[in-house]
Amino acid sequence: MTFQTYFWIAFLYFFSGLPFGFFYTFLPVFFRINGLDLVKIGLFSSAGIFWSLKPLWAPLLDKYLSKKFWMGIALWGISGSILFLSSTSLEDPRFIFLLFSLTFFSALLDTALDGFIIEWVLPEKLGKANGIRVAFYRIALIFSGGFLTALTQYLEFKIIFYLLSFFTFLAGNLIFFSSSLSLKPIKNFNYSVKEHYLVPLMELFKRPSVAILLLFIASYKIGDAFLGGMVAPFWVDRGFNRVEIGFLAGVLGSGFTILGSLVGGYYTSRWGVKKALLIFGFLQALSNLGYTIGALPFVKKEFIYLASIIESFTGGLGTASFLTFLTFLCKKEFSATQYAIFSTLFSLTLVLARTLSGWGAKTLGYAPFFFLTFLIALIPLLLIPKLFRINERKFPYKSKLS
Repeated sequence: MTFQTYFWIAFLYFFSGLPFGFFYTFLPVFFRINGLDLVKIGLFSSAGIFWSLKPLWAPLLDKYLSKKFWMGIALWGISGSILFLSSTSLEDPRFIFLLFSLTFFSALLDTALDGFIIEWVLPEKLGKANGIRVAFYRIALIFSGGFLTALTQYLEFKIIFYLLSFFTFLAGNLIFFSSSLSLKPIKNFNYSVKEHYLVPLMELFKRPSVAILLLFIASYKIGDAFLGGMVAPFWVDRGFNRVEIGFLAGVLGSGFTILGSLVGGYYTSRWGVKKALLIFGFLQALSNLGYTIGALPFVKKEFIYLASIIESFTGGLGTASFLTFLTFLCKKEFSATQYAIFSTLFSLTLVLARTLSGWGAKTLGYAPFFFLTFLIALIPLLLIPKLFRINERKFPYKSKLS
């Protein structure tokens, strides 16, 4: 890949990660500091449902206009949503509407971007590309989830909203008017709108052992999702101030996730996806035990720093191998649509897990709940041997999956 390719992958996924970090790290801290209880914080996570509805619009992005166009529009929408959130109180019904608006435009950006990368990057380069992809997505979390959270110790929340709105608006302009991101149309691709929804889906269901495949995709990151829903409230309840939370989520958390994603992308390319999914999946499950220990009353607060480092690093490992697996499964002519279907499965479980996480932590307590997330994370690993016993002659990209 050229330097220009590396730059745009990094740039695009940085801005893809900004709203996610804002929604799942910055806002839960904002809510908790403003007195919302754990159940309400969990329920507010339901606004993330749009990350699970990507197949509704993905075929339209494959068929109409360009993915560059949709990425620019999405970033402008994100900018406007954050700007209006800054002047809306938590009690105002419009606040939840604006949360849904934010996640819709973020999901629109993700859908267009994922399809764009599948079409833009050569298959043999996807392992390294996904390492960069995860790394700069996490750098965005340093900014929107960590750095901006720490900055609220010194600046008003409203100013932070303004800053993020400005940066996303500027990025939308750069992408929309860039000539470097233009793609040639795929030939022989004249399906009707109806066919554009049905053909990619039917192609998936013709694959062998599709039920196991879809179940695995839906569940591989579910343990991380349950844990992630309560990490920020846990930091607040353990007495961390906003600078410490920003340091945990940003410098430590995202920094070690970036390192993990780069290491994960490298070894996924060397080992193959099956081995990487097994090893990295087990390590990311094991890391949840760190938070289990850290939540015990006699454990010092400093131990949570170590738990955060381990969980972030192993999460990066698992994400890099998992995203490489998903991109190999997509056909280029259905790039946005099929990736949206796959990402919907795991994002739907993410939203469900995070929505239920507040109830679980409040009912069980932090330590038992975190231990439960470890057990849940082990379950999808049992599917990997079965999944990869599929007849290789029928499996897409078989040489890259073994």
